[in-house]
Amino acid sequence: MNFTLARFVFQFAVSLDTASTRSNCKYLLLTSKKRKFTTAAIPLTHTSSEELLVVVGGGAAGVYGAIRAKTVAPKLNVVIIEKGKPLSKVKISGGGRCNVTNGHCADKMILAGHYPRGHKEFRGSFFSLHGPMDTMSWFSDHGVELKTEDDGRVFPISDSSSSVIDCLLTEAKHRGVVLQTGKVVTTASSDNAGRKFLLKVEKRTMNLVECIEADYLLIASGSSQQGHRLAAQLGHSIVDSVPSLFTFKIADSQLTELSGVSFPKVIAKLKLENVQRSSPYLTQVGPMLVTHWGLSGPVILRLSAWGARYLFSSCYKGMLTVDFVPDLHIEDMQSILSQHKIRFAKQKVLNSCPPEFCLVKRFWKYILGREGLSGDTLWASVSNNSLISIARLLKHCTLEVAGKGQFKDEFVTAGGVPLSEISLNTMESKIHPRLFFAGEVLNVDGVTGGFNFQNAWSGGYIAGTSIGKLSNDATLKNRGF
Repeated sequence: MNFTLARFVFQFAVSLDTASTRSNCKYLLLTSKKRKFTTAAIPLTHTSSEELLVVVGGGAAGVYGAIRAKTVAPKLNVVIIEKGKPLSKVKISGGGRCNVTNGHCADKMILAGHYPRGHKEFRGSFFSLHGPMDTMSWFSDHGVELKTEDDGRVFPISDSSSSVIDCLLTEAKHRGVVLQTGKVVTTASSDNAGRKFLLKVEKRTMNLVECIEADYLLIASGSSQQGHRLAAQLGHSIVDSVPSLFTFKIADSQLTELSGVSFPKVIAKLKLENVQRSSPYLTQVGPMLVTHWGLSGPVILRLSAWGARYLFSSCYKGMLTVDFVPDLHIEDMQSILSQHKIRFAKQKVLNSCPPEFCLVKRFWKYILGREGLSGDTLWASVSNNSLISIARLLKHCTLEVAGKGQFKDEFVTAGGVPLSEISLNTMESKIHPRLFFAGEVLNVDGVTGGFNFQNAWSGGYIAGTSIGKLSNDATLKNRGF
């Protein structure tokens, strides 16, 4: 079947009761009830053995899954329905460079640990079926040269997300996948036998409604409510969504004046009133950045992901304790400060920070200010108690979290279809046969660094493979094999 939708079109006035054309045509377009109805029919030129997969969502998971399904089952008709621009999130990720995956997590156990929702479930076969190395090989084989940066993030050598987008869309077209944009799948149900999906698709700009009968349905609509509604209509439960990757607003005007100051390594621990017991995931190690509203950087983003639901229920209020010199013990710091005091007794404290601490002058001034020391104070005048206090402050600096900011490169949520309702080795629903899910429509989210895209690639690949195999089996069965 040529699914570029070259249509045999006929127009006539018709009521909804007499517009039953499913026996002759799989597709029905209707305009608003206030007007005469327009019917656009697509002749069933394909044989009865040919099946249709509808993919809801033209993001990473949806496009990757569609390509894989069509690769495994070339005779399967595959249509992606996307309400906006395809691969829009791919375009903006990584500052427009597209953080494809992470190249430092070949071990599936380590890889699974980067998913606040999914870290237990992903220890199984999920990444064994299609992991980061498989993703990198796929893009390399399709002409996208990749590079792995020091922190493990993988980008196209072009440093442009267009390389990834062009690759995916070109391959989809080459395989015969049809992409329809500006449309929304608004309702989903199944026929009496439970083997066909009945979908209503709206194109509001043209005031049209299209009814589609599909053999397979892959919901890969990201974190939008559209996918959640469709899943619920087909019997799935939904975990309410909350933001997952975001920065912290800090109630300290003196700190925010240091916007731009960065730390290559800190230990940050988040304490929330509604979390009674200590969680190892609420302590993170890594780089941190001061912003004009508070704190950002990998360590903060990881805390926001692991603490997403706790932070949501606490109205994004809490206390953050930061160790700014994690590689030194507090006793060693006190000794360094004492020796520095003796050696630089006649120098002003602001102009002479111990080099072992690796602190920029602006932040050193902030620390001195919190201890009530003027920058003009001579080292000789600093008491031993002040030296102890400075060391303690650098090791246990408490900051009040007053709210959340937005992480400009990504918008990730926690929530969606529970993983317990999905078979992760096929991505098929345990509730409804031939219904599949992939990507952020599931209650899965990863920390920053390419992990959310890897979830999309893995889920899309597994779902596409499963659908393709089912379609091939159906074709052989219809042929009597």
